[in-house]
Amino acid sequence: MLKPESCTLYSGAARGAESEFGRLAAQYGVTEVNFTFEGHSNDRVEGLRVLSDEELVRKDVSLTYVSKLLHRSFTNAEKMRKVLQTIMYQVDSGHEVFIVGVIQDDGTVKGGTGWGAEFAKICNKPLYVFGQARNAWFKWEKGEWVIVENPVITSTRFTGTGTRFLEENGQKALQELFARSFG
Repeated sequence: MLKPESCTLYSGAARGAESEFGRLAAQYGVTEVNFTFEGHSNDRVEGLRVLSDEELVRKDVSLTYVSKLLHRSFTNAEKMRKVLQTIMYQVDSGHEVFIVGVIQDDGTVKGGTGWGAEFAKICNKPLYVFGQARNAWFKWEKGEWVIVENPVITSTRFTGTGTRFLEENGQKALQELFARSFG
């Protein structure tokens, strides 16, 4: 079992899943690093890492590419681009990725959170998604989602992100994840 004080959560401090990841990290003594950008609305202030315009540009990604990958279009291009760039910092920093959201029929995760899942796949990182609609944890293995029972955090550097619309079962899943991982 990992010692929480030796671990770091990489997240984004937004309302919903990210805020709950941060709250649990603080409760268990895990260090938080929350990537954000100037003018972004943050639900947490702990561990904020405000990315400069130069840092954001280093993680620039084509909205056309992301839209094709996720089978949807994004509005408010400037803000969305910055959100996607901060998600790339989150995923890059962690050795494994935990997400709360909705896995859609096409295998992507709903919303901007879907980019975090797709980027984790591209980076070949262990990827777990708690699907709120299906009320279960899934792991991306060999090109498909596989149900997993009781995943645990196994890396001292992990990413936690997800939907702004955290439901009661998603919150419970995160509480249980931290309890299993850190006692």
